[in-house]
Amino acid sequence: MNIMELSGFHSLFGFLLCGLTLLLLVQAQDQSGFISLDCGTPESTSYTETTTKIDYVSDAPFINSGVSGSVASIYGDIYQRQMRKLRSFPEGIRNCYNVSVKKDTKYLIRANFLYGNYDGLNLLPQFDLYIGNSLWETINFTKVGIDTFKDLIHVTSSKEVHICLINTGNGVPFISALEFRPLLNITYQTASGSLSLYTRLDIGSTNNQTYRFPFDVYDRLWSPFNFNEWTQVSTNQTVDATDHNNHQPPSVVMKTASTPINASKPLEIWWDTVNSSQYYVFIHFAEVVELRGNQSRGFNIMHNGDHFYGPLIPSYLSTLTVYSREQLDAADRHTFSLVPIENATLPPIINAFEIYTVKDISELASDKGDVDAITNIKSTYGVTKDWQGDPCVPMEYPWSGLNCSNEAAPRITSLNLSTSGLNGEISSYISKLTMLQTLDLSNNNLTGKVPDFLSSLLHLKILNLGNNNLSGPLPADLLKRSNDGSLSLSVGGNQNLDACTSDPCPKNEKKNNIIIPIRNLTSLVGYLNEGNHLGLIYEYMANGDLAEHLSESSPSILSWEDRLRIAIDAAQGLEYLHYGCKPPIVHRDVKTTNILLTDNFQGKLADFGLSKSFPIDGNTHMSTVVAGTPGYLDPEYYVSNRLTEKSDVYSFGIALLEIISCKPVISRTGVTPHIAKWATSSLAQGDIQSIVDPRLQGQYDTNSVWKTAEVAMACVAANSSRRPTMNDVVAELKDCLAMELSRKLENRSLDSINSIQSRPISTVGFSATDSGPMAR
Repeated sequence: MNIMELSGFHSLFGFLLCGLTLLLLVQAQDQSGFISLDCGTPESTSYTETTTKIDYVSDAPFINSGVSGSVASIYGDIYQRQMRKLRSFPEGIRNCYNVSVKKDTKYLIRANFLYGNYDGLNLLPQFDLYIGNSLWETINFTKVGIDTFKDLIHVTSSKEVHICLINTGNGVPFISALEFRPLLNITYQTASGSLSLYTRLDIGSTNNQTYRFPFDVYDRLWSPFNFNEWTQVSTNQTVDATDHNNHQPPSVVMKTASTPINASKPLEIWWDTVNSSQYYVFIHFAEVVELRGNQSRGFNIMHNGDHFYGPLIPSYLSTLTVYSREQLDAADRHTFSLVPIENATLPPIINAFEIYTVKDISELASDKGDVDAITNIKSTYGVTKDWQGDPCVPMEYPWSGLNCSNEAAPRITSLNLSTSGLNGEISSYISKLTMLQTLDLSNNNLTGKVPDFLSSLLHLKILNLGNNNLSGPLPADLLKRSNDGSLSLSVGGNQNLDACTSDPCPKNEKKNNIIIPIRNLTSLVGYLNEGNHLGLIYEYMANGDLAEHLSESSPSILSWEDRLRIAIDAAQGLEYLHYGCKPPIVHRDVKTTNILLTDNFQGKLADFGLSKSFPIDGNTHMSTVVAGTPGYLDPEYYVSNRLTEKSDVYSFGIALLEIISCKPVISRTGVTPHIAKWATSSLAQGDIQSIVDPRLQGQYDTNSVWKTAEVAMACVAANSSRRPTMNDVVAELKDCLAMELSRKLENRSLDSINSIQSRPISTVGFSATDSGPMAR
């Protein structure tokens, strides 16, 4: 359905609507409802920009991360004041603004960016811009000193809008200004979705100037556009002097127009479809020539040869807007032709043209109870991570240390605050996170008792309280769940924690640190020493070694959950050797054949024949004769003879790649390279499926596999200083397990799992160098 929107009609409805529009005009001119944030300017700063008269304030109250910067003066001096400073985000993957707005209100939301070599690196970054749970645009730049902006017309679904900048590994995200402009809800109507600006053109401009507020009451930006086969026509009179249609294109834009030089030819504008986008257009017409009696102008509007609207006869000094409430029919190229009607003496005329693409914006919000709980936890412990905006949205980028369920109101399923400098008692607000499956509070300075409320978290499967200063008895229910295998419990490193469940603990029952990952080393039963025959005798492990179960000849296939649990078990064994033993121990021969499995497939690290005690005299390494297994051997250790615990980390990373792929570490045929080199090549192409054991048949959470692969690649970094500690590895793998458990809990369909082939590859929106609309 194609619609024209007129100004100046005289029915009672028209009179009332005109009055409403004039009221909005007055409000807009005094910036009622405007939100104008100068990003990076000092807190409490406010000013009126001299050219637009727009009132700007600091963005500091709307975000609690990022650092301020200033563009180089050679670039900034030619831009308005709000573009001369910026806020960059060198820390964290996601950084989010939380802006209060009116619910169910249509806004024009604009994000502005000017790099301007603010960091002195002269390197143009690329990053993603999210609104709510949806990718808005990928931000690209053409030149150091050229700005870019993104406009979105969007109806809010709540009283808050979360806008997040996501670091995709291609440079530090930043933003110069963020602006919200309320619109009439009856403008820019669509069948569904929001509208992202492709281009907005002031056709026939005579001064090559871009117009915005106060010329445009909605503060839209109008770019000049001309074509060498057109001629410009204009008027000195005011267009829409007494009333306006709802879209209210500014009079200064409507005062100029273009017509074809060859009056017998149609006027055409065309553009090629980008990334299969769906488009809406809004075309604005006004007669700017006072026609004599023998003159007439009229034309039909055609879209790709089909009638779109008409015949149209523009009214003198009065705007008419033509648009459709349905997106344009799909096509590789969209051509709009203004074709003269019979007996017209003047060629077609056009004043302004807007093109938008459809954006399906999802403004999910986390469960309110979870939001309140995690906000109170943040306040209790003074957490300084990237905890801002909605904790679970965007769902691909939740708060660091969190995993969430995939539902309309996401729930927090995993909380990892390991090594976060926490002090005081375990917060009671944690009990409000009722869907928690994993809780890791290890390696902090927590004191007091292990609270009974942890037993009320019925979905909890992994609880790590190790290396704190907790005391007193453990809750009986936690011990019971640990003993029956329904809860993986770690409390090692708490010197005053009691094994029994009464307080005070009877003297003959008291033990410290009874539940420790030792939740992962084979027990030495005895040894053999007969002449030249020496041997160690370990406990019997009913399911042999992990390598047997990863081989192609294995009659059974380990699930992804089982593989992660075994990996965590082995990682905790190494963690204990490195941090639970005094002095620390380096295993020196970590490999899948040395990870043995109990009857219930618990993993235990075995074969300590090459292990070395690590001196604790302050040295960072020890020199030894190189020992280990080819393929698993740390190349840095091999070259330098300098042994550190990071040599075990490298070996574990290789084993982890085996667990993911079931590929041999070193190809027996020589067809494939070393497993680390092979995996690096595949992951660099964003191809996770090519390295996952195909026998899993897609039965896994893709994000869980991705994160596990990233952990493995970090472990096998060539430079040992860049490898994580085993503390870090254990924490990250527990997050990976939580993702997989969440998938199973939600019982997602097989189709939804298989639809995720790799990490999303963002598409590039329209920029100054893209092919914009063309004319002929």
